[in-house]
Amino acid sequence: MDQRYRIVIAEDHTIIREGLRSLLNQSKDFDIVGEAADGREALRLVERLKPDLVLTDLSMPRTDGTDVIGTIKKQSPHTKVIALTVHRAEEYVLATLRAGVDGYVLKEATYDELMMAIRSVLKGRRYLSPEISGKLIEGYLEGRKSYKLDSLWETLTKREREILKLIAEGFKSKEIADYLCISVHTVETHRSSLMKKLNLHNTAALVALAIEKGIVSK
Repeated sequence: MDQRYRIVIAEDHTIIREGLRSLLNQSKDFDIVGEAADGREALRLVERLKPDLVLTDLSMPRTDGTDVIGTIKKQSPHTKVIALTVHRAEEYVLATLRAGVDGYVLKEATYDELMMAIRSVLKGRRYLSPEISGKLIEGYLEGRKSYKLDSLWETLTKREREILKLIAEGFKSKEIADYLCISVHTVETHRSSLMKKLNLHNTAALVALAIEKGIVSK
């Protein structure tokens, strides 16, 4: 038997909500299990029904759509969320991405595009309407990655940075231990701590980071 996906629609305009329900009911693999006219109602439905997908407007009474997305992702992590909105400004897109949205579709989209977005998201892929610049999402993700790495770098101790530099310069654990007058076990402990803090998994990654941070040359 083919899988049927359970969907909740959150939209404060009745005519749009009814139109979405009518469109989605044309597909035999979608079940509309709930409809909400505001953010709080949407959250109650998600908590009770644990749907596969929520289609939500960003401008709704009582609770902001971006807050709704973030809360859904916390209370029902498996539930996919698509923002269906008129907003195309950068701040709206970035805010929903930070909240964990899986898809961002403009209300001017065609039925075919909406179906493509829903099926893409249900398969675990992120979807943004073509009108939303690909460079916007790439820039956001790269900036977030860079910010996260910088934050992790700041957690390193002076000794950990010293050992990282020596590792990147090609010194073995025994040589580092002799140079710093510490035990090999202590060196290995620091190496393990470095990898854990930085979420890196091998010496090559440590060397690449040391080069990027300018503590050793290429």
